[in-house]
Amino acid sequence: MSKQVEFTEMSKSTPEDYEIIMDHAREFVSKLPDRILAHLDLLKGDTGGMAIDRYEHCLQCATRAYRDGKDEEYVVCALLHDIGDSIASTNHADLAATIVEPFVSEKNHWIVKNHGIFQGYYFFDHIGLDKNMRDRFKGNEHFDACAEFCEKYDQNAFDPEYENMPIEKFEPMVRRVFAKPKKSIYKKES
Repeated sequence: MSKQVEFTEMSKSTPEDYEIIMDHAREFVSKLPDRILAHLDLLKGDTGGMAIDRYEHCLQCATRAYRDGKDEEYVVCALLHDIGDSIASTNHADLAATIVEPFVSEKNHWIVKNHGIFQGYYFFDHIGLDKNMRDRFKGNEHFDACAEFCEKYDQNAFDPEYENMPIEKFEPMVRRVFAKPKKSIYKKES
């Protein structure tokens, strides 16, 4: 893929230029699962003071969801819910949600995006915050699903004795979920 456009300003591009660009884009996007899995590796070694590192925590969340019979998309969201910790420490859920948004259901996106506040139910009072902060979302159709995610798969996934499934079991799931977006941010006007 050695072809490159010659324009230096998008305003001077042509449809032919964008054929070249889209060829490159397809190749780049096809490697998205590899980049996601590599980024997940960045969580190895950092425990944040917990009994296991962030990487093992993500594996444990996904393993628990998988063993509980959750579907593949949900399991992948469980695996990636904290992927933003490495570069968006104060808003990791937002970053993870942005990564998964085009590829998952609205419900799973909502769970990933809001799990940080819902997880606070288990510890916010220990750090001087309102543990019921999640109540501001009462009435949202996904409230119970997010509360369940945190209760069953996130808040209890810090157990060094728990036998996690290896990442190799999750890699094909990640590849399938990220194979093709379900929705696009680019919409044609009617």
